[in-house]
Amino acid sequence: MINPLKSEEDAFRFTLIVVALLAPVVIVAIAFNTGVALGVAGGLALGLVVGLFVLKRDEPRSKAALRPRRADGTHRILVVANETLSGLALRSEIAGRSQGDRTQLRVVCPALNSKIKHWTNEEDQARANAQQRLEHLLAKLRGEGFEAEGDIGDDDPVQAMEDALRRFPADEVIISTHPVGRSNWLEHDVVNRAQDRFDLPVTHVVVDLDREQQAV
Repeated sequence: MINPLKSEEDAFRFTLIVVALLAPVVIVAIAFNTGVALGVAGGLALGLVVGLFVLKRDEPRSKAALRPRRADGTHRILVVANETLSGLALRSEIAGRSQGDRTQLRVVCPALNSKIKHWTNEEDQARANAQQRLEHLLAKLRGEGFEAEGDIGDDDPVQAMEDALRRFPADEVIISTHPVGRSNWLEHDVVNRAQDRFDLPVTHVVVDLDREQQAV
């Protein structure tokens, strides 16, 4: 269920609305009878629900306020991936979007890609596997001449992006996922959420590891 009361200000406004709606109910109950008052109360309650949940849901979402990007001529790319860090398609996309020696890369790897792993206490192993994939990709990128750093991020990919962008003012983001049907991130709408959340270009790269291995 969506909670429309996001702040103390929303809660205060809600209280004022409830008081304002109760007043006519009390007046009707005194002037007429309880049945009429209940009918009025039911109509007002329905209006309150519609106002809080429908109208609140349609409010435009604000973009995340991040560190301003520096204008020193360096092109900064934030790469977000987990199991697809080893994909050739990802490295190809990074190379295609880079601007030579003026490009800085930061790779963030959310350690968990399913709640099942968290519930079954597999978090340590997931982080170890993620760290190994991350170091492998960073070594390849540095070997290709990129200035590349990276770390393990929050298990929520969108939160991991926001944390990274506050430290690394990127000019664009590359999100790498498995294909549709095999991607937990796509099932949770990570790409669209990131595009809505951040005021910078977000590119989605699909990495089919099975197909790449067959090609090799």
